[in-house]
Amino acid sequence: MTIYHFVGIKGSGMSALAQILHDMGFEVQGSDVDKRFFTQIALEQAGIKILPFQRENIQPGMNVIVGNAFPDTHEEVEEAVKLGLPVIRYHRFLGDFMKQFTSIAVTGAHGKTSTTGLLSHVMKGAKPTAYLIGDGTGKGVTGAEYFAFEACEYRRHFLSYFPDYALMTNIDFDHPDYFANVDDVFSAFQEMAWQVKKGIFACGDDEHLQKIQAKVPVVFYGFGDENDFQARNVEKTTEGTTFEVYVRNTYYNTFSIPTFGDHNILNALAVITLSHYEELDAEIVKERLMTFEGVKRRFTEKTIGTQVIIDDYAHHPTEIKATVEAARQKYPDREIVAVFQPHTFSRTQAFLQEFADSLNLADSTYLCDIFGSARENHGKLSITDLADKVPGSKIISEETVSSLKEHDNSVILFMGAGDIQKYQSAYEKTLGK
Repeated sequence: MTIYHFVGIKGSGMSALAQILHDMGFEVQGSDVDKRFFTQIALEQAGIKILPFQRENIQPGMNVIVGNAFPDTHEEVEEAVKLGLPVIRYHRFLGDFMKQFTSIAVTGAHGKTSTTGLLSHVMKGAKPTAYLIGDGTGKGVTGAEYFAFEACEYRRHFLSYFPDYALMTNIDFDHPDYFANVDDVFSAFQEMAWQVKKGIFACGDDEHLQKIQAKVPVVFYGFGDENDFQARNVEKTTEGTTFEVYVRNTYYNTFSIPTFGDHNILNALAVITLSHYEELDAEIVKERLMTFEGVKRRFTEKTIGTQVIIDDYAHHPTEIKATVEAARQKYPDREIVAVFQPHTFSRTQAFLQEFADSLNLADSTYLCDIFGSARENHGKLSITDLADKVPGSKIISEETVSSLKEHDNSVILFMGAGDIQKYQSAYEKTLGK
């Protein structure tokens, strides 16, 4: 039997894909660095073997899937080529794999993971659905009709995909180490749009998505009157959000979600729009929206003493703003404390003022040193450049996190895409947790 060997199996997409193939009865193993990542928990639970990188891992008869972060000069890739084994990049494998299902690509600058998680949760309540979520969660289902998956625009990787449907949440300038500007990002999404086979569901409130052209129907959703699917009469409480959905100005149904902030309404509306198009039962959609428990590292809460501690992946100014607003809706009477670790020097440099503006929405801000990526040199920029633009902000380290104890009865948002969890862990230790 074919063994699938994953080079870089702890990557979020790689981990999810490994779980899917394992669920479908294939033999799966992989290799990666020693450092512990949250993505490996599910792999360990499934009994999938994780090895340290070494060329001896590669044996005759394997199919080798390579994570996008690893070069062709990696020792395991070189060994696989030497042995004449099939070697395929993650995004190319995924592009071939999805052909056996009705595939739904979820893409956008922000909200991909949360929306893919919500979509797969709702759809599997109505039809057998396999899914791949960017938080490292993947599920293969025997006889699956649908395959919902996260499609990332970085380095135009999503151009390996020719999905039946695409759900586009927004277009925004991000990944400044690769994209030149927002027009460059738009061009990638436009190219992706031409590759969709059956239909596109796009947020019509986004000025860039309004300009998307395609060979297939484009259905718009959002708050604005010009959308095909519109959310109206929104009621926000500390328990969640309720809104009515109108389809081309005709009342369709009322939906509730146990989440907070406008971005979560839009994510839900995207899923409702696609579900309506695929004629899924509205009652099932309503029930599944209410039972969704979220994805990893997206507004993940715990209460310790008088404080609510939230872990969130927000690493772009738009995402920080959305996370702070969601915390305000759920906890209107509490102080909101932002603890932020910028991710990559290039992103921090490109959005320095925008980061400051979004962090200033919190009541108090603490900053951690910039998490650099392997691809870049830090140059002259440092965390003090950001601190200078956020009045009253303080720079903290793992050794000084205990100063957060001063914020009694507050909500503390640990935000970032690097290793911000180590600051949260250090703080929880000072609380005896």
